[in-house]
Amino acid sequence: MDALERIKQQVTDNPVILYMKGSPDFPQCGFSARTVQALKACEVPFSFVNIYEDEEIYRALPKFANWPTFPQLYVKGELIGGCDITLDLYQSGELQNMLNEAVAEQKAA
Repeated sequence: MDALERIKQQVTDNPVILYMKGSPDFPQCGFSARTVQALKACEVPFSFVNIYEDEEIYRALPKFANWPTFPQLYVKGELIGGCDITLDLYQSGELQNMLNEAVAEQKAA
């Protein structure tokens, strides 16, 4: 399975997944750290991929959704965006609703 197929499977199999630099417990850039803080504040489980641990994913991800930077947040298979968009959605309350809906749909399936 090539990297693009793996990414497609990951975003399909996980209702909330963050492609980031580092891990939620040890983010390796400020943008990833702030995105993780917003996700953790919503108290909804999420998956993550440390792009530094998989060079194929690191190289393929910008092509997958035509989004050049990291982190990248996907909810229900759709790219939500990076740090700034995630923080804007968090501050407006939309992120919480989005994440709750994604997790509820997974449980119902």
